[in-house]
Amino acid sequence: MLVLVAPGQGAQTPGFLTPWLDLPGAAERVAAWSDAIGLDLAHYGTKADAEEIRDTAVAQPLLVAAGILSATALGDIRPGAVAGHSVGEITAAALSGVLDDTAALTLVRKRGLAMAEAAAITATGMSALLGGDPEVSVAHLEKLGLTPANVNGAGQIVAAGTLEQLAALNEDKPEGVRKIVPLKVAGAFHTHHMAPAVDKLAEAARELTPADPAVPYVSNKDGQTVATGDEVVSRLVGQVANPVRWDLCMETFKAMGVTALLEVCPGGTLTGLAKRALPGVKTLALKTPDDLDAARELIAAATESAADAAGA
Repeated sequence: MLVLVAPGQGAQTPGFLTPWLDLPGAAERVAAWSDAIGLDLAHYGTKADAEEIRDTAVAQPLLVAAGILSATALGDIRPGAVAGHSVGEITAAALSGVLDDTAALTLVRKRGLAMAEAAAITATGMSALLGGDPEVSVAHLEKLGLTPANVNGAGQIVAAGTLEQLAALNEDKPEGVRKIVPLKVAGAFHTHHMAPAVDKLAEAARELTPADPAVPYVSNKDGQTVATGDEVVSRLVGQVANPVRWDLCMETFKAMGVTALLEVCPGGTLTGLAKRALPGVKTLALKTPDDLDAARELIAAATESAADAAGA
């Protein structure tokens, strides 16, 4: 079985959208999305520097646009499940048919603006902890006043809080943690610092008319599949100020019998986690259109394997 996954903020790099705009119809689609949300996605995805695309209000719609664009380039596929990490859940909502492309881009634009505004209230950030025991690390973070905002599995937890709290963490690492890596984000996402954004996102969500997922949608909240579009949108709203449990999503993939994991553009982060947490599962990250042929081969092999299992 194939699972299609979408990365979250921090995966963006300068110019990463450039090769995708050469695909037939891609530039026109991106231009239409840009007009719809009032943001020049092509400019930011091709010419902007790292600092410009670090801006939450820019990075989030850029990531969702790239994810949808790259998935569409694969053709008509039906994965066994979809999931996204943090803002990638909005990409997953589009890929599963819960939201149409324009609705997804409109929602993520409002999300990015609301979260950027919330992040401006207090100087906050996020850092990844590599290695160590999760229970020990979580207890240590809470002692420092930090939130385990992303529990990613595969030996990775992301801490979020004020810059002073993160500085204290650098001086006092949890036992067993090998390294602490500051993330390219502009705030303490998935924590109480984002509470002001929740009300604004809830207001934006009321304008949506979501459909039920056409394929199983695995939620960051608890790793469970969500059956209705209304529940997907409700979780998208609450997710902004609550931790991402990607570790539980990967446990669900394992329980589903996933054999292949394909990460849409800008891929790499989630395939890296899967390689460590899901041994035996084939993984592939879409970084440029040069990866499309290999992705189609992975999809074909997973489809054939699923058909053989069904006929056994």
